[in-house]
Amino acid sequence: MLENAATTTDSTATSSSASPTSSEIEALQQRLREQAAQIRYLEEVVRILRADRYGPKREKLTEPPGQAQLFNEIEVTAALLEHAQVEPELAATPLREPKSASTDKAGRRALAAHLPRRIVRYELPEAERHCPCGGHLTEFSVLASEQLHIIPAKVEVIRHERVKYTCTACSQNVRTAAAPPQILPRSNASAGLLAHLVTAKYVDGLPLHRQETVFERHDVRLSRATQAAWMIALEQPLTPLLNLMRERLLGSGYIRIDETPLQVLKSEKAAQSEHWMWVRVAGPPGQRLILFEHDPSRGAHVARRLLEGATGYVQSDGYAVYDGVAAELGLTHVGCFAHARRRFFEAVKALPAGARTETAAHEAVRRIDALYAIERELKAAEKRARSTGQPFDPAIIAHERQARAMPLLQSLHAWALERAAATLPSGKLGEAFAYLLGQWPKLIRYTLDPRLALDTNLAENAIRPFALGRRNWLFADTVKGARASATLYSLVETAKANGLEPYAYLKNLFEQLPLATCVEHFEALLPIKPVQVPESS
Repeated sequence: MLENAATTTDSTATSSSASPTSSEIEALQQRLREQAAQIRYLEEVVRILRADRYGPKREKLTEPPGQAQLFNEIEVTAALLEHAQVEPELAATPLREPKSASTDKAGRRALAAHLPRRIVRYELPEAERHCPCGGHLTEFSVLASEQLHIIPAKVEVIRHERVKYTCTACSQNVRTAAAPPQILPRSNASAGLLAHLVTAKYVDGLPLHRQETVFERHDVRLSRATQAAWMIALEQPLTPLLNLMRERLLGSGYIRIDETPLQVLKSEKAAQSEHWMWVRVAGPPGQRLILFEHDPSRGAHVARRLLEGATGYVQSDGYAVYDGVAAELGLTHVGCFAHARRRFFEAVKALPAGARTETAAHEAVRRIDALYAIERELKAAEKRARSTGQPFDPAIIAHERQARAMPLLQSLHAWALERAAATLPSGKLGEAFAYLLGQWPKLIRYTLDPRLALDTNLAENAIRPFALGRRNWLFADTVKGARASATLYSLVETAKANGLEPYAYLKNLFEQLPLATCVEHFEALLPIKPVQVPESS
């Protein structure tokens, strides 16, 4: 009897201890909700990584995020899309106007007219110029066709001979003809060779060790160590030119800034630690200035140093460092709509297959693209005016933005507030709304001044060649090499932005820079187009 009672008591206690309380149930349910939210977030990340791995880099929704342009084989492409779990029926939201249909006639296009021509004539032998009727064949027309030909690089040695003179009467007065100064006096590299090496590495992304192999094919021993030493040695004579570019950039009144990581093997930081390449962009078309700057840090003190002395506006992405620096230096901080748009585009890529038809992310992208459409129209009008030699009044930009863009901005803001309140903040869409609304005061500041743009794309575009080159050479060996790379990237990217051919510009620069003796000489060597002064009537 007592045993039965004890057994009953034990079972009751066990049953009571096994039954969870309401608080425990609520805690478990909350944990399940958190895990489900985490799983949804990780699934979004995986879909974004798939789209980034297999999809196009351009942020538009017309093409599926698969490698549709990489292969010609339909079967391979279809299998790839199926593996990536993407669908190709998304609406188009390009950043640029779609290209109009070509009106060119079908057939092979003519070769560029500016290329030199070498004429090879084919004539009938004199013995074949007789007609069966007894007459003589005479030329009346030419049937021409053209081939594109290339002359491979030719390595030669320039021998400098300085003639020495002496007096035939006394044999005492000896004089030697002077040679022009060289940009690297103690090296045997010509200006043309230095320009070729810089262009190959910093424009074409060809690492120095590959250039060493190319020179070996021409029976020339030019080690990568020697090439690197030349690149580093160029920094010192180019410093006055870079200082002049910095002064102009800081005085422009409007600077766009960005940064990208760089690995430097030999530095005070650990080899695996990231250094940073900063870029600043300023100036109108034809007078564009692009300056790269290496620094081991991404901290606020670097941004402060790079912007100190500037006035007016600074435009950047949402990196929080720029907020404090802009306020400290008295600069008006302008936001970047491209970064806001990119967040919504990532939310689209994060959607599961079959759900990419019509979402708030699509709507946000379309609303932002409507702002870009207005800017494209204004740029086209300005370009047409310049092509005809007519001045373009910046007040037109200010008026159109107030009349057309401001209503769209107000509508976008109200819509975003409403949708954000009904969106989970933990997902990609919630993050996109948080970024848009958090950056909103800075995003709409582009309407304050006609010079301002919607985004920092010019700075990002300036960094892109550096990022592509980094995939080839992977890292900088030393801090000196990183600084030299920043100097040379500044020159070649500025030259490209202003329509100058990099090699031709660098060759002329390296020849003329040793002869410069005053500020006017250095200004004439800047990688910008000369300002066209209108003739007085």
